[in-house]
Amino acid sequence: MVAAPSTPPENPAALSVGVVAETAAGERRVALVPKLAERVIRRGLRVVVEPGAGEGAGLPDELYAAAGAELATAASPARHCDIVLTVTPPSDADIARLARGTVLIGFLDPLGAPQRIEALREAGVTAFAVESIPRISRAQAMDALSSQANVSGYRAALLAAQRAPRFFPMLTTAAGTVPPATVLVLGAGVAGLQALATAKRLGAQPTGYDVRPEVAEQVRSVGAQWLDLGIEAIGEGGYARELTDDERAEQQRRLTEAIGGFDVVITTALVPGRTAPTLVTAEAVHGMRPGSVVVDLAGATGGNCALTEAGRDVVVDGVTISSPLNLPAEMPLHASELYARNLVELLELLVDAEGRLAIDPADEIVAGACVAGLPEEVA
Repeated sequence: MVAAPSTPPENPAALSVGVVAETAAGERRVALVPKLAERVIRRGLRVVVEPGAGEGAGLPDELYAAAGAELATAASPARHCDIVLTVTPPSDADIARLARGTVLIGFLDPLGAPQRIEALREAGVTAFAVESIPRISRAQAMDALSSQANVSGYRAALLAAQRAPRFFPMLTTAAGTVPPATVLVLGAGVAGLQALATAKRLGAQPTGYDVRPEVAEQVRSVGAQWLDLGIEAIGEGGYARELTDDERAEQQRRLTEAIGGFDVVITTALVPGRTAPTLVTAEAVHGMRPGSVVVDLAGATGGNCALTEAGRDVVVDGVTISSPLNLPAEMPLHASELYARNLVELLELLVDAEGRLAIDPADEIVAGACVAGLPEEVA
C-alpha cells in the first residue's frame, strides 16, 4: 500500500529538500528518516521523498507521509528540489537531472572520483561531500564517516564470528572447556575500536594494533589488549616520526609473525584517496592456522590483505578471507538513522532560522565540505 501524498505545504515557496531512492546495488540505507524529516519540516522546509526510498531500511512511505513529507511524483521529482540528500554518489544520469543551483549533500568520493566532482561543478551544483567535513569538535555531530564506521566495525566482528568455525566465547560444558577465540584488529580508528568492543562483548579475547602508538590507551579502554611490536616511532616534542626503511621492514616482519597466533584478524586501515596499505601479507596468511578468518574492510581500495578479492570470500590454505564492500547497508535502519542525523546537522548549518539558504564560504565546515560550486562560483 502506497500512502497518498500529504497535504501541500502552507508555504509552497519554502525551500524543498529531496530524498532520493538509492539505486546502487545492495544499498538499503536512506538519507533521511521520518523522525528527522519532522525536524526539517519544523524548520520551515518542505521534504519531498521518492516513493520507496526508505523501504530497504524498513521505513515505508506511510511513515514519511505521517511525518509531513510529500511523496515525489513525475511532475514533482525529488531530484528537482532545492536541496537533494543522498547516501551514495550520483551517476552521470543523476547529475544530468539536477537543476543548476541545486545543493547536493552526501557521500561523493571527491578524492576517488574527481571527474564526478568536475561534472557537478560544470552542472552548476553546489556539492557537499560528507567525507570531507573537517574533523573538528564543532563538526562531530556531522561526522558521517565516523557514524558509518561504527556500523562497519560492529558488523565486521559479527561477520568474523559467523565465518569462524569456532565459538568466540569461552564455554565450559560437560564435554570439556572451549577456550575463547583470539581476535586481532589492525587499525584503531572508529571502526577498529568498535570491532574490538564488539568482539569483547561476544566473549573473544581482542587485541588491537595501530601504527600510532598513542592510541594504545583507547584500545585498552574498550577491554582489549595492545599488540606491542617493540618499535618506537616517537620523535621530538612527543610527535611520531617517520620510520626508516629498516624499521618498517622489521615492523612488518614482527606483525607477520604475530598474525599467525590469532584465530581472527579484522583489518580497518584506510587512507583517503589512496590505495589501502598492505598489513596482512601472503606470508602472514600462509602462517595462520586452518580455520582462521580475515575480515578486510579495505577491499574497495585494494585491501589490507595481499590476498583479498574485493566483495568476495576466498579460502587460502584453509584461511577464509572475507572482503565485504558495504557493511552499513547490512544494518540499514540504524545506519540510516545515524547518517540522517549527520546530514540534518549539516543542513541546519546551511539554512538560517527563516528557512533560507545561508551558505557561508568563510565557515570552516562549509569550506571543507564543499567540493563544487560555492555560491560565488555558481553565480
